[in-house]
Order: sequence, then C-alpha cells, then structure tokens
Amino acid sequence: MIHHVTFEVSDLDRSSAFYDAVLSPLGWRRHADSGLGIGWGIAEPVFFVTRRGPVKPGSELVCFSAPGIAAVKAAWQGGIGAGGADDGNPSQRTEYGPSYYSAYLLDPDGYRIEVAARE
Repeated sequence: MIHHVTFEVSDLDRSSAFYDAVLSPLGWRRHADSGLGIGWGIAEPVFFVTRRGPVKPGSELVCFSAPGIAAVKAAWQGGIGAGGADDGNPSQRTEYGPSYYSAYLLDPDGYRIEVAARE
C-alpha cells in the first residue's frame, strides 16, 4: 500500500492549479495547504506537491484511479486546460487488459501523470 507521493515543483501556484483541475473530477480535494506544499486526497492527503527542493523529473509516473471513462476524460481535459501537456490521449489500453482505459499528461514540471479506469 502506498502511504503518500510527493513531487518537488518549480511553481507551487501553477502546479496547484494543474492538480486541482486533474484531481477534482476524480473526487479528490485539497486537505493540506501550508504555503510550502499542498496535499490532495479523498479522505486524507496522499499526493503532495512541495517547493522545498530541486525539481528532478525523469521517469516518474503516478497513476490516479478514476471511477469511469467520463472522469478519465474530464481529468485529462482539466489538466490540458491548466497548463499540462498531452502525453497520451484518453483511450482504451488493451495492452493492460480488456477493460483498461487511461490518459497520460505531463504536469507543468514534466512529471508523467496517468488517470485510469477499468470498465
């Protein structure tokens, strides 16, 4: 089980707008906002962005679970509208199973984000 994930970001305001747009359609909300970092989750914060150290995007990927295809599309569109870059349009990904549907984004600092649902 994952306890939490943290990304170091270059611009906390820009990244918080991006993650608000991606995570809101998934039922996530902000639970923590200290000025140095922000944490999102459903019942408690499990995903954080902070401005405490150097930004080092590379091969990282975090995948957020969505309740269905509509939420995957809404999260992807929200992320694109909030400064993210397309890294894989919403579509069926049969290589991960017959019911796997997901979309990929790059956040404003280049971290790879996936939103996925099983239908």
